[in-house]
Parts: sequence; structure tokens; C-alpha cells
Amino acid sequence: MYKILDTEDEVSRYAAQRLLATIAARPEAVLGLATGGTMEPVYARLVGRLQGGAVDASRLTTFNLDEYIGLAPTHPQSYRHYMERHLFARLGLPRENVHLPDGLAEDSEAACRAYSEAIRALGGLDLQLLGIGSNGHIGFNEPHTRFSCRTHVTPLSAQTRRDNGRFFSDPGEVPTHAITLGIRDILEAREIVLVATGPSKARIMAELYHSPVDEALPASALKQHPNVTILLDREAAALIPLRGQTLQPA
Repeated sequence: MYKILDTEDEVSRYAAQRLLATIAARPEAVLGLATGGTMEPVYARLVGRLQGGAVDASRLTTFNLDEYIGLAPTHPQSYRHYMERHLFARLGLPRENVHLPDGLAEDSEAACRAYSEAIRALGGLDLQLLGIGSNGHIGFNEPHTRFSCRTHVTPLSAQTRRDNGRFFSDPGEVPTHAITLGIRDILEAREIVLVATGPSKARIMAELYHSPVDEALPASALKQHPNVTILLDREAAALIPLRGQTLQPA
């Protein structure tokens, strides 16, 4: 289902509410989380509601989508650091309940297997929050990643490294590889919410809207899932054919 809201603020409010509803319905929920600029207002909204006592998050378990290979958890551009700053530290979540791939693991393949197995051992993800890259990646599943993949080490495309270079003082410091949750793991979540905002996402969202299910466009795998919300603001939806206030398949 596509849902279009007017502004980024409305999108972040709606996405935070979906997370809250999941936690309220199942206090021991297992959430799949994402990083990036799109998620910052979502987490700000979520923190505000949780700190206000909207629901109890003390039994929540989280698994993040990805982490750079070679960055320590304290590195300012690691995703562990991002999550601590925007969510974990602000909520005081128990350390044992929050999980990210280990970008410093000596045996990265074993670490990948253990990550997918840990999610399955808890019964899978109740809700997976996603962003989307300009080349259609979800997590760091780059174009032509097999949809059957579980957590794995992936080389980052030149496009992804250019896009993420803005977060580094020297774009040349962007890591060349990452560990990412696999598309198979993502599709096993009971609910998926993909969030895209701003004019820079308009082209890829139009491409996704028109695309068949194709490994050349990783996000198209979501069309196989029975419970997906693709949440956009008007700028991100600008190139998609709108009919009234809803989106119908082309």
C-alpha cells in the first residue's frame, strides 16, 4: 500500500505511530530499524512519545539493518553511534536488547550467520523500518543482490559511496564494504514500512512504482510482501501518477 502525506513532518509522525502501535500491541516486539537522515525525525517523534509514557519500551528488542565494515562502534559515522545518539541512549534501552551487525568481527561470515539466526530465534521481526537508496537498495542490498540472501557482507556500489560521502569529512573515508541484513530476512518481517521523503527520492520512487519484481531493483522485492506500507511525502511522490489522494498501480 502506498500512503502519501503532504510533508516530511506528517510522514515522520505517521511512521513513529506505526512503531508505537506495534510496541503497544506486543511489548516484547522485535523491531528492524534503519538509519539515515530520513529516519532522524521518525526517531525524534518516537522518543518524544515513549519518554512521555505513551507505551512501555523496556521489553523491546531491536535489530539494525546494517553496519560498515571496519568502523568501530564509537566512530561518529558508524551506525551504532547513530543509533545511540538518536534512540538507544535517549530511551535507556537495555544493551542486551539492541543489536547491530559487527563491522569489526574477525569472522564476518560467521557473524552474518549468527545475526540472521538470532532474529529467527526470537520469532522474526514484527516490523521492519526501511529507507531506500538512490539506486533502489534497501539496507545495503545493492542492485542484483539475490532476493534469497540472508545477512551478508556486501561491497558498496560507487553510487552508494558517493551518496554517503556527505556524512564523512573526507568522502574517500567511506568504507568499501558493509554487513547488511539480507532481503530474505527483510521479507520475513510481519510488517514492513518504507519511508521516503524529499525531492531527491522522487526518481527512484517512480522507478520502484513502475518496476516489475526484479533483482536489478532491490526494493522491488517488497512487492512480494503482503503487508507493506510505502510512506511518502508529496515531494518524494512527485513523479508517481496520483489518482485523488491514493496511489493505484500503473
